[in-house]
Amino acid sequence: MKEALANCNSCLNENCFIKKHLHLEQMKSYIEKKHSFICKKAHQFIIEGAPIQGLYFIYKGKVKTVKTGINGREQIVRFTKEGDTVGFRGFGTSKRYLIGAYALEDTVLCNFSNEIMLEILHTVPEFTFDLMLFYADELNKSENNIRKIAHMNVRERVIDTLLYIHRKFGQTNGMIDLELSRKEIADFAGTTEEQVTRMISSLKKEALIKTVGKKIGLLAIPKLQSEIIEHKYI
Repeated sequence: MKEALANCNSCLNENCFIKKHLHLEQMKSYIEKKHSFICKKAHQFIIEGAPIQGLYFIYKGKVKTVKTGINGREQIVRFTKEGDTVGFRGFGTSKRYLIGAYALEDTVLCNFSNEIMLEILHTVPEFTFDLMLFYADELNKSENNIRKIAHMNVRERVIDTLLYIHRKFGQTNGMIDLELSRKEIADFAGTTEEQVTRMISSLKKEALIKTVGKKIGLLAIPKLQSEIIEHKYI
């Protein structure tokens, strides 16, 4: 990890919690106390079970968060990008991180320590209220995903994952702006690398997707959506 300059005042991430509240006079002193750094691709900056060191806000880059599942296998629980918050699971209720986090590309991160975050929560009511709504929304998403995955077959899980990363990161030149291995797709979809490889091959033969190396492009989004519409994708 290397030190990096990430200026909150010139930040373009309008959905970042810190950026959203910069108009408040109380926030001005807190942004001067943050720590920012570069985390290189594939490096881990949060270790599951390690003592909580505050919250991370992505200034630039992409991150995956993971949780250890059955037989010690890491399950990907979330993908995040510029403006997203990382490390909030367990914050305020636990002394240790409930997830791990890795940079999917060279990523600039802003970190606010436990002490600073708790001070913000005690002194900036608008920030605290918005964070409460964020937690409620994340809980609702998690519950919906659990119910959805429980009723999906392998093909539907893979399609749902591809549509999710497409919505999250978009496409450039016909390819999703996130390079994932087949194992990473499997770890998010809750299946095996072998099954993901077979499903991707099948979807390619049906001209629903295309691949270039690890990158995947969606060619027929409405058709893919129609396959999982009964699970309330729309």
